[in-house]
Amino acid sequence: MTKREKVLILSAILVLAVSAVSVKAVRAGAFDSITQFFQDAFIPITPPGTLKEAPKEALYKPALDYEQAVIAAVDKAQQSVVSIVISKDVPLLENCAVDPFANLPPEFKGMFGDGLQFTQQCDNGATQKQDVGGGSGFVVSADGLIFTNKHVVADTKAEYTVFTNDGKKYTAKVLARDPVNDVAILKINAVGLVPATLGDSSTVKLGQTAIAIGNALGEYRNTVSVGVISGLARKVTAAGSLMGPETIQGVMQTDAAINPGNSGGPLLNLRGEVIGVNTAIASGAQNIGFAIPINQAKRAIESVKKTGSIQTPYLGVRYVLVNETIAKSQKLPVTAGALVRGTTDGPAVIPDSPAAKAGIVAEDIITAVNGEKITGDVTLSQLIQEYTIDETITLTVQRGDKVLKLPATLAVRPEQ
Repeated sequence: MTKREKVLILSAILVLAVSAVSVKAVRAGAFDSITQFFQDAFIPITPPGTLKEAPKEALYKPALDYEQAVIAAVDKAQQSVVSIVISKDVPLLENCAVDPFANLPPEFKGMFGDGLQFTQQCDNGATQKQDVGGGSGFVVSADGLIFTNKHVVADTKAEYTVFTNDGKKYTAKVLARDPVNDVAILKINAVGLVPATLGDSSTVKLGQTAIAIGNALGEYRNTVSVGVISGLARKVTAAGSLMGPETIQGVMQTDAAINPGNSGGPLLNLRGEVIGVNTAIASGAQNIGFAIPINQAKRAIESVKKTGSIQTPYLGVRYVLVNETIAKSQKLPVTAGALVRGTTDGPAVIPDSPAAKAGIVAEDIITAVNGEKITGDVTLSQLIQEYTIDETITLTVQRGDKVLKLPATLAVRPEQ
C-alpha cells in the first residue's frame, strides 16, 4: 500500500482506534501497529505514556491572578466602607381593652352581658427609638466626611449612625443633600480615617470587572459581590419610600449583586478605586443594578470641602427633550435638542436666571453646549453639570429658522 493510500484511509482508522479504546479491548500490539502506520504516512503520533501534561500553574495562574486582584481591591477599599443605620422615634403600640358595646343604650347593652371586652393595638402617644433602615457609604476625608446616597438620608426627622469597618460607632450629621443628584455628604467626629481612592469613571469600559461592597439588607455589613460593567450612560427612574419617582441619568449598569442596604456604597474596579456609587436596582430583574459615576460625585465632594454645601451649576430653564417623533408632530426645525417650554410647575425660563440673562426665550431649542450636541442620551442637564459655577458657556440655539450663539454664565442652583 502506498503512503498516499494510507493517508486517504486515515479517517477510517481513527474511528476504529477510538472505538477500540472505548470498549477497552485493544490488544497489546494494536496501538503499536497503528503508530507505525501513522509514521509511515508522515503523520506524527505520541505513543501511550509519553504525552506530557500541561503544567497546572499555567492553566490556573490567570484565575489565581484575577482572584488575588479582587481580594487586593477589597482589602484596599473595605477599610473606607461604612454602614449607616437609620433610627427614628416610632409609636409604641400597646394592647388596649375595648368594649364593642360601650356606646349602646343601657337597655340594649344588657342583652350582650357584662364585661365583654376585646383587645386591639392602640397608640397612646408613647414612642420609642427603633432602627428603621440601613444603607452604606464610604469615607472621603480623614476628618470624617462620609459619602452616600441622598435617598439613604432623605428623612429629615431620622437620626443616622455610622459604623466604620473597625466596628466603631459614630453619630452622624447630614451635612449636605444634592438638589439634583442622588448624593449626600455626612459628617462624623473622627480623625485618622482612611479615605477611599476615587477613580475615573470616564475610563470605564463595558465588560470590565465591578466589585460592590455594602451593608446588604441593612444587616450584612461589608458584603462583597463581583460582576462586570453591563451598561453605560443608562437613564433610569427610581423611587423609594421617602422619595417620589426620580429620573437618574448617565448611570452605569452592573450585574454585581446590589441589594437594599447597598445604596451609597462603592462600586470598585480591580485597582480598588471607586468608580461608582451604588444607587438602585431593577425591580423584578436578576442582577441589574445601577451606580452613579464617581466623576459626578467628585464635584459634590469638592463643593462640600470648599463651601460646606453641595452647590451645583444652574441655567434656569424647563424643557422638553426633542426627538424625531416630537419634531415631526410639532413641525420643529431640528430633530434633537432641548425645547424650552413651561409646565404647570412654572415658566419656561426662570426670571433672573442665567438663561434669562443670556436672552433665552420660550420655544427656543437649545441644540448644543460649547459645541457638544444634545441628544436622547446626552441631555441639557447632563451637559450643564459638567461645568462649574460662574463659568461662561456658549449655547447654540435654534430660534425659528435662525441659529444663535448665546453666552450664559452659570450660577448656583437655588435650594427651591
